[in-house]
Amino acid sequence: MKSIMPGTMLGLLGGGQLGRMFTMAAQCMGYRVTVLDASEDSPAGCIADRFICADYSDRKALYELGSTCAGVTTEFENIPSDSLSFLADYCVVCPDANSVAIAQNRIAEKQFLATNGFPVAAFAVVRDNDVLSPETHPELFPGILKISRFGYDGKGQVRVNNAADLRAAFASLNKESCVLEQRLPLKNEISVIVARGFDNALSIFPAAENQHAHGILDISMIPANVSQEIIQRANETAIRVAEKLDYRGILCVEFFVLADGQLVINEIAPRPHNSGHYTIDACVTSQFEQQVRTLCGLPLGSTEMHSAAVMVNLLGDLWQSADPNWQQLLQHPFVKLHLYGKREARPGRKMGHFTVLDKTVNAALEQALEIKQLLNMNTFL
Repeated sequence: MKSIMPGTMLGLLGGGQLGRMFTMAAQCMGYRVTVLDASEDSPAGCIADRFICADYSDRKALYELGSTCAGVTTEFENIPSDSLSFLADYCVVCPDANSVAIAQNRIAEKQFLATNGFPVAAFAVVRDNDVLSPETHPELFPGILKISRFGYDGKGQVRVNNAADLRAAFASLNKESCVLEQRLPLKNEISVIVARGFDNALSIFPAAENQHAHGILDISMIPANVSQEIIQRANETAIRVAEKLDYRGILCVEFFVLADGQLVINEIAPRPHNSGHYTIDACVTSQFEQQVRTLCGLPLGSTEMHSAAVMVNLLGDLWQSADPNWQQLLQHPFVKLHLYGKREARPGRKMGHFTVLDKTVNAALEQALEIKQLLNMNTFL
């Protein structure tokens, strides 16, 4: 493809924080950005050069976006794949409809991974009249029932230990199609973000080690505290996933690391990822600049880190009694604060993050935990 040069209008489906950070990266490189989102006060829409307030399936709005932009990308995977197919008749679309259709449906995702020989937990599809039990499917219990679509940050997931639990969990998810997954004994969780261009060029960001709280990413530590052999296997697997999908753009592959060192893919995300926010401050090229580069057919930037990093999510819980005491954070010269411009701070809602930079990940983690504790103490004063 012919490269899309700065000064051109790019399009973005989705107006959340990932879209905001893409928009900022694109604007820094000299591009203009049109955001399409249904929310009038979306974080990305508020800073975009042009904003279209419409549903992702609105054909008139999609035509307006596709006919005025040289390339369109997405900020999350729940964009209708039909909308991406429609846009592809008018401009470059990255990622493509097929990749997004697979990644946005857990059933399709698991089947794609298993069919292509990638390591996944034992699983079964659960629909209306399916009857699964520890007696008939011992490999699936204890397990986790996951809704096939629109589950994120721990939503749409229920732990089950027996057939009665499964029936209750399925009912609680409105009897939507689900995947029942074997619950595995985890040692670590890591994620790898890979970029693949239209020229098939590939680049990998350093793997992040992730800790979750209540199903939401809490802390990412980079470099991950796992062996180089595990990182190499994770990198090679992520690259093979991108190649099997014939993927173009930024792709995150989340892994479970088991006690015996085995790697199992948890899920894939066809977009920049929360665990990659550290790249903004700790790498030569951020995941968002890399997203711009892949969309525009530019050479990929260096993913080299210039310091160790720890990223901590800031949830709306911190705002429930008063605004957080940012002085406790900003007094540190190697701490970077990123707030997403969201007007309403709800418990569990991602409002921002901060990243601590240091020479070692242990030193960065020590300071990150100290700041996190101080901010949380302020919440309950």
